[in-house]
Amino acid sequence: MQSFKYLIIGGGVAGVTAAETIRANDPTGSIAIVSDEPYLLYSRVMLSKPNFFLGKVPFDQVWLKGEQWYKEKNVTFLGGEIVTGIDSNKKQIMLADGRAISYEKLLIAIGTATRKAIVPGAEKKGVHYLRSLDDGKGIMEGIKSAKNAVTVGGGFIGFEMADLMQLAGLKTTVILRDPYFWSPTLDEASALMIENAMKKVGVDIVHSNEIVEISGEDSVKEVTLKDGRKLPCEIVIFGIGTVSHLEWVKASGVAVNRGIVSNEFLETSVKDIWTAGDITEYNDLLLEENVQMGNWVSAHEQGRVAGLGMVGQRQPFKFVSFYTTQGFGLTVAFVGDAAPGSDREIIPRGTPESGSYGRIIIRNGEIEGATLINRTAEMGIISKLIAANINVASKRSELADEKVDLKTLLVS
Repeated sequence: MQSFKYLIIGGGVAGVTAAETIRANDPTGSIAIVSDEPYLLYSRVMLSKPNFFLGKVPFDQVWLKGEQWYKEKNVTFLGGEIVTGIDSNKKQIMLADGRAISYEKLLIAIGTATRKAIVPGAEKKGVHYLRSLDDGKGIMEGIKSAKNAVTVGGGFIGFEMADLMQLAGLKTTVILRDPYFWSPTLDEASALMIENAMKKVGVDIVHSNEIVEISGEDSVKEVTLKDGRKLPCEIVIFGIGTVSHLEWVKASGVAVNRGIVSNEFLETSVKDIWTAGDITEYNDLLLEENVQMGNWVSAHEQGRVAGLGMVGQRQPFKFVSFYTTQGFGLTVAFVGDAAPGSDREIIPRGTPESGSYGRIIIRNGEIEGATLINRTAEMGIISKLIAANINVASKRSELADEKVDLKTLLVS
């Protein structure tokens, strides 16, 4: 049986950053990464970027760590392996082929999985999701011969894939189950800015609808919508959210909810087991609530904090999460916890008509989050205001006045 001092399940940025952090603090302890993908660390962020997708940059730029790095750091990479269980009493994980691997310290950084469409024809060639490198390769190959594309979903994947499809010269239609993009996190005014930019370059948007059938022999030729409309297409890309496959984690005794539950130190309910990345539902000390933030920058920082914990340097994870994306001439950003709620007040900053519009979200007198369209210059200072837990209850007029530099609120 193989045995390692530090065992990491998940070969993405959280897992690899943890391994890098561990090695910087423990030069000799054995480390292994078990990944269900056969690939060394690559940039998932790059998978949806136009220059990469359209072949304007070399494919090799997707790799973030090469074989030499794993060799130099003495990190064993076990790729293409499926973990089926954990025996926390014996301190072992079980693999699908029946093998077991023992550990002293364990990190679960498995990420989340794409939510699959449950409609007739969803298994046909030309139906895609975007989560892995193989997914990206499949779409890149598909656009070479396609003329029409349908993207499904009103979030990041739907937005970015629609942009890529139209840049590749495909006639593109977006299907939204909701009445507008990023509902309900954005308001209708923000969504209208986005949708107008999409329509300006010829993208069609179908609201409050969904695909009920995908037709074609082996490959996609057409989709049928709930209202009976039929759209010809050779590519369908679903971006309808993620799911957490946690049955085997729960069976091990590790507490789970929407994700793997952890405290602010990213420690799970079971001794010597940590979690990091998209799958983690942690106690956020800044927002004072349990949250699950799935994005690259958070996963990287969580990997670092978990790695430190595994070598005995326990520190809390305190980080203001943010997402950014670009497309259709717009930059869209979400900072902190931008979800709406009855206990939250929203203060607009700028106007949709000006092409620069933000919404600052306040709860209990403190900034909780923000949504920003073409206002990313303010993302850093808003993050600092969130981290500082500054009471802005008396500063509503300043927050709403875009002539006021938000930095002044940091020192007031």
